[in-house]
Amino acid sequence: MSVTILAVGAHPDDIEFGCGALLLLERQAGNAVKLLVLSRGEAASSGTPEEREQESRAAAAQLGAAIEFLDFRGDCYLEYTPQNAVRLAAEIRRAQPAIVLAPHPEANQHPDHAAAGSLVRDACRFARYAGLVDLLTLPPHKVGQLYYYDITRHGVRPPDLVVDVSAVAPAWQQLMECHASQMRTRRYAELQLAAAHLLGLSLGVEHACGVYANDPVRVERLSSLALSARHF
Repeated sequence: MSVTILAVGAHPDDIEFGCGALLLLERQAGNAVKLLVLSRGEAASSGTPEEREQESRAAAAQLGAAIEFLDFRGDCYLEYTPQNAVRLAAEIRRAQPAIVLAPHPEANQHPDHAAAGSLVRDACRFARYAGLVDLLTLPPHKVGQLYYYDITRHGVRPPDLVVDVSAVAPAWQQLMECHASQMRTRRYAELQLAAAHLLGLSLGVEHACGVYANDPVRVERLSSLALSARHF
């Protein structure tokens, strides 16, 4: 049975750089993917908001995902407020995702990333509250699992779950290269691939991407993980 994965990014390239490889695998498995972008990169040194939106839409088409832009005051002005979390909760109720992906909520290079992660965390909780007045027109929805992805936090601590993305590494590079405006100042695609290669080497594969679980991950028994375990 297919499920829906909802990925949220503060800026037009966050999702592709942070978890694009994971989403490519999900699309190959037949799962639906929806992208929510909270700004159009208005403060960027390279690329206009219009150009960056077009790049995101091109990447979404390449991924085979639906995409929507939510204007939360724009790049560098993303606010962690209950009102914004409720607005995101409404999107979660509309999409009915089994899995939600968001930037890690710990402070890092860009404050928008942490704000987006915190907003999504709260929104996942609000989405299941049946009595929340601002959401009464939409049916409550409980997200199965919320995971956080890295954008600029490489190596801060080991991820909770790691996925072998070697098979989709070339497609992931193409996905990231849709954001050509951002490659003018730094080779971000190569940076992400290098980090994925380093993580993969620790597991005995070419490329790997990890995520951090917001809540404990439930399994039927420990042995159910044995087939996917890597020994090194």
